[in-house]
Amino acid sequence: MASSDALAAVFEHIETNRSAFLDRLIAYLRHPSISAENIGIAEVGLLLVDMLTDIGLETSLIPTEGHPVVVARWEKAPGKPTVLLYGHYDVQPPDPLDKWVSPPFEPTIRDGRLYARGVGDNKGQHFAQILAIESHLKVHGELPCNVILVLEGEEEIGSPNIAGFVRANPHLLKADLAVTADGPRHASGAPTIKFGSRGVVSFDLRCRHASRDVHSGNFGGVVPNPIWTLVHLLATMKNPEGEITIEGLHDGIEPPKAEELEAVDRLPLDIEAFKKGLSLTRLDAPADRPFYERLCFRPTLTINGFHGGYGGPGTKTVLPNEALVKCDIRLVEAQDPEDILRKVRAHVEKHAPEVEFIAEEKGMQPSKTSIASPYTAPLRRAFVAAQGEEPLLIPAGFGSLPNYVFTKILGIPAFVTPYANHDEANHAPNENMTLDCFYSGLRTGAALLHELGQLGKQG
Repeated sequence: MASSDALAAVFEHIETNRSAFLDRLIAYLRHPSISAENIGIAEVGLLLVDMLTDIGLETSLIPTEGHPVVVARWEKAPGKPTVLLYGHYDVQPPDPLDKWVSPPFEPTIRDGRLYARGVGDNKGQHFAQILAIESHLKVHGELPCNVILVLEGEEEIGSPNIAGFVRANPHLLKADLAVTADGPRHASGAPTIKFGSRGVVSFDLRCRHASRDVHSGNFGGVVPNPIWTLVHLLATMKNPEGEITIEGLHDGIEPPKAEELEAVDRLPLDIEAFKKGLSLTRLDAPADRPFYERLCFRPTLTINGFHGGYGGPGTKTVLPNEALVKCDIRLVEAQDPEDILRKVRAHVEKHAPEVEFIAEEKGMQPSKTSIASPYTAPLRRAFVAAQGEEPLLIPAGFGSLPNYVFTKILGIPAFVTPYANHDEANHAPNENMTLDCFYSGLRTGAALLHELGQLGKQG
């Protein structure tokens, strides 16, 4: 059978089974798997083992110090590349429940979208990959390339054990490239290939002064205010011009390459529509910094929450004794989480030694793959075959994924190919995935395997 005919036959199978595939996705989404609360994780892990074994993959559930990892494989294509497909079967907690139009674990279709917790992040996306594998096996009895499927159960709590799992099991993960279907497509709706992910570290700043809250008149001007202490400290960490001023934080950052700058210059952008969509009057400082340069090549310092004092109705003239700030820093290539946290700690000790610095035990490293990778071309062809248009190339994704375990531990290129709509509302109430995105993702997964199968093993 000609190459184009082989893929066309798989596409026809997908089209014939659209309704059945959707029903199976809905059934999968009905099973909660909330890693933060350890709800349903064991059950969904076993469900996946049965599902993947039934479609013809050699499957195992491998324990970690936390939740287990599902590993499934099909390696019967000698001389062909091996692709590692990564996803995660855990989901975010559904709170606040009163904001959901329909219950989060009762999948509901409205106006061409499927609403459920985990549908976009990440069950709908890795289920599309699973169905793509199944479709090739059903139609041709074999896959065009070798496949290792890795489904993690802790991504939504920061993947604390994935690095240890990868280091302990390199013999199970011998692949030529890794592909993750996760996150939203570009806001323009265009298909997208991302060549990296930002890393992240999180920390708290806690300040206590007096042993109790005190009267702001009787004690104000005498007792130091922990909120002011934290405000002044934060002002030493980022200035009004938008520059992060933590000493040494930018050391060693890899500057973008020419092809990366050219790629971001080609990305569609409507600044006014972006601002209108979020009711913004301006972008964050500095105003002259290019939009995608901020998201791809620059670290961030974000205040996630500021807690202290009275926040109820009316007035309470109190001087609080304690305040807390929660922060994160998104990291770009060549920044190391442990090094960054040391630098933040040193900055706090220098500028406000009375403030307690509390860092998360583990951060997440950034990852980066070259746009010039030999696997870029087959990935692009897969999108064109499945979706009829060239994908946008984004040098680094804006959020954080544990792709560093592939690029830095396994030493293989890693790509992110989002299937979900840009407004999927992941991590929020009414998470959704359009049916068109689900089906196009399924086709893209099938085309990806096909295009990789046209290659010989690289290197």
